[in-house]
Amino acid sequence: MRTTIDIPDEIYRAVRVRAASEGTTMREIVLDGVAMRLGMEGAVRKQDGRPRFPVIRSKKPGSLKLGEEGVYEYIPFP
Repeated sequence: MRTTIDIPDEIYRAVRVRAASEGTTMREIVLDGVAMRLGMEGAVRKQDGRPRFPVIRSKKPGSLKLGEEGVYEYIPFP
């Protein structure tokens, strides 16, 4: 289904930045947010059916060592 919504400029820019930094689309971020609000987390997946995983950017790739607790510093969990 296709619909149109008005998004304030500040939120629109923030969503665009987040999508670019995560290597995803604005559509996926909006759908994830709606699914979370409705209590349907996990119901939305990429169109190819694969789950999405967070990307941790590093200035020195391969140098980030994470233990079980260290991941919480980089990835927000509910």
